[in-house]
Amino acid sequence: MLKYPHFDPIAFSIGPLHVHWYGLMYLCGFACAYLLARYRMHKQPCSPIATNDHLLDLLFYAAIGVVVGGRCGYMLFYDLSNFLSHPWIIFEVWDGGMSFHGGLIGVIIAMYFFSRRIKASFLGLTDFIAPIAPIGLGLGRLGNFINGELWGRVTNSPIGMVFPTGGPLPRYPSQLFELALEGVTLFVIMWLFSLKQRSAGMISGLFLILYACFRFFVEFYREPDPQLGYLAFGWLTMGQVLCVPMFFIGIFLIWRANHYAKPT
Repeated sequence: MLKYPHFDPIAFSIGPLHVHWYGLMYLCGFACAYLLARYRMHKQPCSPIATNDHLLDLLFYAAIGVVVGGRCGYMLFYDLSNFLSHPWIIFEVWDGGMSFHGGLIGVIIAMYFFSRRIKASFLGLTDFIAPIAPIGLGLGRLGNFINGELWGRVTNSPIGMVFPTGGPLPRYPSQLFELALEGVTLFVIMWLFSLKQRSAGMISGLFLILYACFRFFVEFYREPDPQLGYLAFGWLTMGQVLCVPMFFIGIFLIWRANHYAKPT
């Protein structure tokens, strides 16, 4: 059994202000996204983002989409009954509760409005940010591990860990599985795939397919949210259910790119 390194979730304090590692992971994610986006902006032919001002605006729209969509998605997908009886809890972000799938929907909506604003191709924008997104996903999972949250299912495996908030039994470090797959592996594949000019929507489609497959797999090791548990068959989780439409939308985008789309 592996020993969980007991992190202090507070990175540092400035007077009464406490800066948490999880928040720093979000900041690092957006900082890395900015640097990678700048590189893509200068290297990618016919980039939909032509100026640094547009790039900063793009990241601002994406950040709003992640936060608003992530929080609303969690309430709708994972805690709907509690939200309907206490709707004000949607603002209690300090108690946690963010959904990747909700954040993805929020970013997609934000990119639609941003593409209309700068008169750029919507799929061109999503293809532009898709190779960058795994950096933020990976750092977010690292933040989950540091916080000792979103741990995996109970296991007798030698890679099990006893998490401070997970009870006395060892559990899979599913946050690290997600870091390896949704962060590192997804980033490498998407970045290499995007080095060559692709038809519009193909990069976005590949991102949806790969993330859906990786997340569906990791859900077999991750403890489901206690308020939902397993939805069916003694193993199906909400995360897996939400990955199914992602997968088929990704298939559609790649099919469309191969038949109708122009290079982006």
